[in-house]
Amino acid sequence: MRYPMDGLPQRVTIYEVGPRDGLQNEPVTVPVEVKAEFIDRLADAGHRVIEATSFVHPKWVPQLADAEELLTRLDRKPGVRYPVLVPNERGLDRALEHGVAEIAVFASATETFAAKNLNRGLESQFEMFEPVVARALDSGVRVRAYVSMCFGDPWEGPTPISQVVTVGRRLLALGCYELSLGDTIGVGTPGHVAALIDAFGGPERLAVHFHDTYGQALGNTLAALRAGVTVVDASTGGIGGCPYAESATGNLATEDLVWMLQGLGIETGLDLDKLVTTSTWLAGRLGRPSPSRVVQALSKG
Repeated sequence: MRYPMDGLPQRVTIYEVGPRDGLQNEPVTVPVEVKAEFIDRLADAGHRVIEATSFVHPKWVPQLADAEELLTRLDRKPGVRYPVLVPNERGLDRALEHGVAEIAVFASATETFAAKNLNRGLESQFEMFEPVVARALDSGVRVRAYVSMCFGDPWEGPTPISQVVTVGRRLLALGCYELSLGDTIGVGTPGHVAALIDAFGGPERLAVHFHDTYGQALGNTLAALRAGVTVVDASTGGIGGCPYAESATGNLATEDLVWMLQGLGIETGLDLDKLVTTSTWLAGRLGRPSPSRVVQALSKG
């Protein structure tokens, strides 16, 4: 049954991050043929944006060392976007060599995480992003930006909203078409979400990316929708985390998000049964159950 609520969008785009943000945090490396089938299944389930992989150095994220081979194996579906994460100019070179049409860059809202994740300071990280974004745009490649630690940092504590806004606005000013606000360690709450979006002056060009460490991901998503956000990052099966922040647990599960949105009468274009089947299939390859509550419930049913 559908029970719409006032003040919510009619349609939400789910930006699927499972193949990249999900698999990068697995303790074992998933075979490239499994990754390719995973992405193909996601497209078949109705996804129109699937973040395929990352061109980060294999030393830092060995689970994604097969990025080039994966892209050659993809059966690209018409109307489906396959962005990749690019950390620096070398990563951009690799992406351009493989004809990538859309990339994402990954920034930090805090000094400590910038140092640990990017080996840069809060200010100097932009010296790395600026040429990447400029060259990508000159090549006709769209650029999305992530900002991590938007709500809290395990080393610094709560992140000042003004600091997040400063970093985010600079990324948008570079020419990024969208800014994904990340709750990397899952400490955000709905009021905090609403306050952060309001501090940006509204939801224009904003997306959200929640982790479910404290069970707040769906509540935080609902707060973002009420504030006008229409793009939500999620990971099929709820897999993923952050290899540079031990307290970061799994991403918001795509199935859990779709269940909520369907109940609210919000369109996503996704087939929930196919997503559940895909998560169950992937869990078998990972050797553990899916953390998604919806997958667990429907699999038992």
